[in-house]
Amino acid sequence: MNALTAKFKEVLYSVLPITAIVLLLNFTIAPIGTTLTLRFLVGVVLIIIGLAVFLLGVDLGITPIGNQMGGFLAKSNKLGVILVVGAISGFFISVAEPDLHILAGQVDTVTAGQITKWGMVIAVSVGIGVMMSLGIFRVVRSIRFRYYFAGVYFVIFILSLFSSADYLAIAFDASGATTGALTVPFMLALTMGVAVLKKDSVQSEEDSFGLVGIASTGAILAMLLMGLFTDGKGMTGSLEIIEDINGSVLRAFFETAPRVAIEVVFALAPIVIIFVVLQLGANKVSRKQVRRIIIGILFVWFGLVLFLTGVNAGFMDVGSKLGAIVASHDNKLYAVIVAFILGLVTILAEPAVSVLTHQIEDVTSGSVRRRIVLLTLSIGVGIAVMIAMIRILVPSIQLWHYILPGFALSVIMSFFVPDLFVGMSFDSGGVASGPMTATFILAFFQGAAQAVPGANVIEDGFGMISVVAMTPIIALQILGLIYKIKLRKEGVNKDGQPG
Repeated sequence: MNALTAKFKEVLYSVLPITAIVLLLNFTIAPIGTTLTLRFLVGVVLIIIGLAVFLLGVDLGITPIGNQMGGFLAKSNKLGVILVVGAISGFFISVAEPDLHILAGQVDTVTAGQITKWGMVIAVSVGIGVMMSLGIFRVVRSIRFRYYFAGVYFVIFILSLFSSADYLAIAFDASGATTGALTVPFMLALTMGVAVLKKDSVQSEEDSFGLVGIASTGAILAMLLMGLFTDGKGMTGSLEIIEDINGSVLRAFFETAPRVAIEVVFALAPIVIIFVVLQLGANKVSRKQVRRIIIGILFVWFGLVLFLTGVNAGFMDVGSKLGAIVASHDNKLYAVIVAFILGLVTILAEPAVSVLTHQIEDVTSGSVRRRIVLLTLSIGVGIAVMIAMIRILVPSIQLWHYILPGFALSVIMSFFVPDLFVGMSFDSGGVASGPMTATFILAFFQGAAQAVPGANVIEDGFGMISVVAMTPIIALQILGLIYKIKLRKEGVNKDGQPG
């Protein structure tokens, strides 16, 4: 109960800022009507309960499975086993990620089925699995982050030259959406287990990060490759902006919940299979731990059903409606200011960000303070959401104007930043775009793109998550440069040793 109470408090800090902003906008510049407001409030309640139960289930069930798998890989010490298990686990954990399902559902809706939800989920998960395997290979072979990311992003840049603007936006958004509240704890736990293979404590510390960032590039590669083999240039799409109508507030929730419950069963089934295989194999855990894991998985299922029901029936329509109203104002400064505030407050309490920042402080023994990292991320994401909105309001600004130079700068900076911060920064880019970003803010931008003359709901409505995922990478590497300069002044080298 104490753990559940703590999760409720954590989620409240995450959801209440968004709730307050929506209610403030509703009573000032963007009235959305009574029915939509009530649906939003019901959705808030379901999201708070669902996300709290889900996060507790992740702690009880998913993270121990990740630790169990990491321990198995550490014991086997066989490269072939490590690569195969890494790829399979990456695929299955990505299939179950709620943020990916939300984004894929939105893509399916906006493109009228030209990119199907499950087609996107499977393609992205394959990419995640492959890159997760290669990320573990990097740890085993001691390949430095900077060379790894330089190589991967060089391939991404080449593919981007042949990709349509629609697929480019969706591909980079998928990168951020795949690393959410389920995948991040699992990947971090798995990384810690694999890093045990290293005898060098400094090298082990550096290898505790980076897998999330490496795996997320698999989503970009998968979608860009999908775009090359399909006719993405002919895609058209639109978003229906729901008007306030008199009717049952709860009807949408009752219609959504059964479908979501079945989908979550199929999404979690592979993770259960992985656990059973590990338990039957050489890396068993105690019966008490088995009971905890089973309870945790049930909590994850129940929490996901509540969370996704709240999102689909309560959050998405309200977000798109608000975005359309705010962007329709003659004074476009409203949209820019609201976007900045949304980015600023959302990142402060994303569950995956909390997991990462705590681990950063623990691994560095407090030398990198959690509050400094959070402040850096908050400012970076606030700016990211703001400039993403400017892109919608000014149609001549293309997504590649942001992300290609931005990620190129990120790779260049990695050659001047301590390796520990390189791994942290690319991980933070993935975790910054969590449940609130992938749900409400994504819908907000979709609505804005639908309402702004000259904007394209596919090309301009997507892409926000990618900008959000990019700016923390740059922001944390700047923090790493400051940290490096500070160590030099104190007579300490980049590895934390005297000299």
